[in-house]
Parts: sequence; C-alpha cells; structure tokens
Amino acid sequence: MHGNGPAPGDLDMDVFDVIVIGAGPVGENVADRTRAAGLTTGVVESELVGGECSYWACMPSKALLRPVAALSDARAVAGSREAVTGGLDTGAVLARRDEFTSHWKDDGQVGWLDSIGAVLIRGRGRLAGARQVEVDTPDGGVRRLAARHAVAVCTGTGAMVPDLPGVAEAKPWTSREATSAHKAPGHLAIVGGGVVGVEMATAWRALGSEVTMLIRGSAPLPRMEPFVGESVAQGLTEAGVKVRTGVNVVGLERPVPGGVVGVLLEDGQKIEADEVLFATGRTPRTQNLGLETVGLRPGSWLDVDDSLRVQGVDGDWLYAVGDVNSRALLTHQGKYQARIAGAAIGASAQGTQLDTRPWGAHVATADLRAVPQVVFTEPEVAAVGLTAEEAHRDGRHVRVVDYDLGQVAGASLYADGYRGRARMVVDVDRGYLVGATFVGPGIGELLHSATIAVASEVPIERLWHAVPSYPTMSEIWLRLLETYRG
Repeated sequence: MHGNGPAPGDLDMDVFDVIVIGAGPVGENVADRTRAAGLTTGVVESELVGGECSYWACMPSKALLRPVAALSDARAVAGSREAVTGGLDTGAVLARRDEFTSHWKDDGQVGWLDSIGAVLIRGRGRLAGARQVEVDTPDGGVRRLAARHAVAVCTGTGAMVPDLPGVAEAKPWTSREATSAHKAPGHLAIVGGGVVGVEMATAWRALGSEVTMLIRGSAPLPRMEPFVGESVAQGLTEAGVKVRTGVNVVGLERPVPGGVVGVLLEDGQKIEADEVLFATGRTPRTQNLGLETVGLRPGSWLDVDDSLRVQGVDGDWLYAVGDVNSRALLTHQGKYQARIAGAAIGASAQGTQLDTRPWGAHVATADLRAVPQVVFTEPEVAAVGLTAEEAHRDGRHVRVVDYDLGQVAGASLYADGYRGRARMVVDVDRGYLVGATFVGPGIGELLHSATIAVASEVPIERLWHAVPSYPTMSEIWLRLLETYRG
C-alpha cells in the first residue's frame, strides 16, 4: 500500500496529474495553481463546490452581521442616529444572506472550475492506497481515480458536538444551522464562547432572538488578550444577551421533536430555549477518508511540513491543506496554504527543486507567527501574531503598549463616545512587533497594516517613519509608537 501507485495505463482508473479531495476555497485554490502549472487536475466534492465558507460560514455569517454593524454605526453619531426609527428588517437581512450564498446552489462555482480546466467529480472521495482515490458517486457507483504526481486533501473540519445525554435526540444547531436558519428563534441558547458563539449571539440578538450564552470559562474569546473577552462580553450584555460564565452543560432534553429544548447544567439548573447552538470547536473531516490505506489514523489531524506534505507517508505525494492540518483554522490562511501547496506540487511535477528558504515560494510561514483574524462582534476585534502571554511563554523579552482608541481623532469622529483599545507586543531584544490587538467599532480594516509589520518584522524605528493619515483611526500607530518611545 506504500508503493509507487497505479500505472497510468490502468484502464479501470481515470488518471490525472493531481487529485484534489474537497472543493471549498482551499481545494479551489490548489486546483487553480496546479492548472496554472499545466497539470491535469480532478476535483472531488461530496457537497457544494465552494465549501463551508461560501455556504455555512464566512459569507452567510458576515452577511448576517454586516447590517448589525451598519445600524450600530448609524446610531453612534449625532445627526444620523435621529434618522434611525426602527430596528433591523429580519426578512430583508435573511434574504440578503441568501443572495450571498447563491441560495445554496453552486452553479457559479462549478462554472469557475470549468473555466480553469479542472474536472469536477461529484461524490465522496477517499484514499485507496498510494496516489489512488475512490469516489462513491451519487448514483451508487464507485469511480476509481489515480494521480501521477499528487493528491491534496482539502476536506476541512466539521462542528464538534459533545457526546452528552440527550444530544442526539435534541438535534441541536451547529454553525451550519445558525448561519442558514430562515427565521429567528424566540430563544437561542449558545454553548461556547469562541468566535462562532459570540458572532452568532451578536447576529441573532439583533434579529430579534432572546439569546443566552453558556460559557465554561470566565470570559468569551479566551485565546485572545484578556481585555478582548471583557469588551465583547460587555457589548453583548449591553445588546441584551445573557452571558453566563463558569457554567458547564451536562445534557439536553427535547421531549417533543421540534419543541422546547431543556439545557441541563452541572449545578442542576435547566434553561429552556427554542434552539440550542453548540459552538464548542471543530474536528477534522478525516474519519472516512481512507487514511488507514496509507498508514495513517482515521479521524486524525494531518501533520504536514512547511510545504504542506503529509508526514509519515512514503513518497512525498500526499498533501493536506487548510483546516484539516490544524495549523490555522481560518479560510484566508487555508487559501494561503493552497497557493503554497499548488506551487510546490507544480514545481515537483516539473522536476524543479523546491524553494524552501524562510520566505521561499514553496514554504508556508504566515501560519506560524503572523496569523490575522477579525471577529465581527459589537465591538469588533482584530488581532495578529502573539498575545502578551504567548510571547512570554515563547521565552521572549517583550514590552506591552496599550492605548485608548477613543483618544484618537479618527476614532472620535467615527463614533460619539468611541470606546476601544489597542495593544502592541514588542520583542525588545529584536526590536520589532510580534503581536497587535484592536477592539472597537470599525477596526477590522486596521489589521492588515499590523499583519505586514508582524510578518515582515519591520523594526520599530522604521515604523516611526510610516506616517498615518490624519484624521483616521490609523493614527493609533503614531500613538502606540509615541507611548513605546516614552
């Protein structure tokens, strides 16, 4: 099972240079790069071409959240707030969301695959040995594929639902149901305080639902700077969300299908809701992927090197790209990895030596120390790189600089009584930023400047000469640097 794979002349197989399993944004980008390298590429997809991001995550969630932010912005400024006479039109928001998901039809994405010359194979794909893939097709058959050069696994992750009493019968929401629901539940209970939890609490509360968040820890967004969770919890509470921390859910009960859900807590309390959303993490979609046929463990995350090649498999032919390798579970990071992997596959197929320098064309470095993320809550959160705690754990000598965003002219113009905070984490010994975090309305667009500074290791003294425009929120950089210099 670990040999050189099938002979290209095997008449029982469809042979491609490259086979991509999974046609989400990551798989699409791998296929785009391998086709650009002149390699024949087959793309296997069991659901909708465009994947989780297009239909159940990034696009629908942000389509739900944008009207919330727009209304909040209008209410934050004297003159425009007087023009706001009502709340959100839930039906219009949901209809706009449906437009962004193409009504859960993938014709446009299929057309794009056709335009680059990739071949779409509908069905559930799995590995069947070295460079071999079997596809269970919609008509009940099995289609056998072979790859001359590489197979790229781009199957992503699925929602992790804990195995608690009553969960199977209660049929709780996951992120998919939360972003695709066609009406606002009267009362939504959300278990978990990560990004999905806080974003969906923000959206559905604004769309009319009573929302209760049940968080095991002391605050939401625990992996970010502590002030982030505090600010987001305050914003949610002011919006009318009930944020309960230090609670542990031990079971569900739903005696009548489609009826009220009882959420059972460890302390004996029960909370009743119309729907309950489990936002408790992600798990790799590798359980039925045939990993055992190449010596790997089914259901596991796939360990890769910096060129996205799976470790522990002979021959350097198997790649794992995007969430499935657990390096950085974000769409933009997966697409970045896809560009690297596609280039690496193309170079290997052409017999070209891989460029493995630290910033070379065939190594992924941006998912190690400069990962950017925006959380679209009220207030918004944007962060890149290491938190202060992570930097200390990393053994770095750092200085942390905080600044009140409300004291920046651009922010005070953005909203009356602007509340926000910025932090930069500086490696003092090396003289450059290793992390930055912003909290406040409209700060998402600040993040890319911070990402460039962190990823490029721009010296602090050099940043001093990057002059921000006045009066914009980007002037926060001047204030942070002034504070650092004392």
